[in-house]
Amino acid sequence: MTSFVLPHEVHGDGAHKVFAVHGWFADRSAYAAVLPDLDRASFSYALVDLRGYGEARHATGSYTTAEAAVDLVELADRLGWDRFSVVGHSMGGAVAQRLLAVAPHRLRRIAGVSPVPASGMPLAGEQAALFTDAAHRAENRRAIIDVTTGGRRPAAWLDWMVARSLERSDPKAFRAWLESWAGEDFTADVVGSEVPALAVAGALDPALSPEVMRQTWLSWYPRAELTVLPGAGHYAMDEAPLDLVRAVEDFLRADDAGGARAGGAA
Repeated sequence: MTSFVLPHEVHGDGAHKVFAVHGWFADRSAYAAVLPDLDRASFSYALVDLRGYGEARHATGSYTTAEAAVDLVELADRLGWDRFSVVGHSMGGAVAQRLLAVAPHRLRRIAGVSPVPASGMPLAGEQAALFTDAAHRAENRRAIIDVTTGGRRPAAWLDWMVARSLERSDPKAFRAWLESWAGEDFTADVVGSEVPALAVAGALDPALSPEVMRQTWLSWYPRAELTVLPGAGHYAMDEAPLDLVRAVEDFLRADDAGGARAGGAA
């Protein structure tokens, strides 16, 4: 793995440093809907483009969660961030968990928004074909987004999500990323981590549901919490932005208060 500076933008100048890592379908613009309501006095958020996305669309690499974790540590060094938290959506949630193995001493907290578990998501049959062919078939991307948001979102929004995904991801990288987040199991490297870990699950998401979070994050991490967003599916940043900001920032702020907040499991 070669050294690479992840394209990024920083919002806020707070003492608590936080990386925001996007998922499979978008670059750092995935967090656009929550930006206006972030606490920029308490936190500094660095939104990044992973290799193969956005400003890093043509960057070469292995396109793996392990490589991304190393990239984040190198960016933290460049930013002068000794310790930091990580918020990761979906595939980005797997990247956040990789950091539990790569640099646990530098992590304050991790928060996964519909995070892919460290065990991956093995795909088979028609589901495997749906996801694999999404690299070059817009209709597959649309179907995946529709299903994982409970089939309740407007057609125009689904079309916009697909158009953004196609514009801001490289097809070959998109396909390679699937092999990593879906096919790799690194639970042995992270189970038992004492880093506080929040999973935010949308009640309308049938794939990475609250129950999946209970079976994975809450059973693996001793200091794990679960927040369920009743009106959201897989894309809480767009579906329930205010609820998501409140849940994540309450969790992050608990570190500054010197302890985990009580009653976190939902």
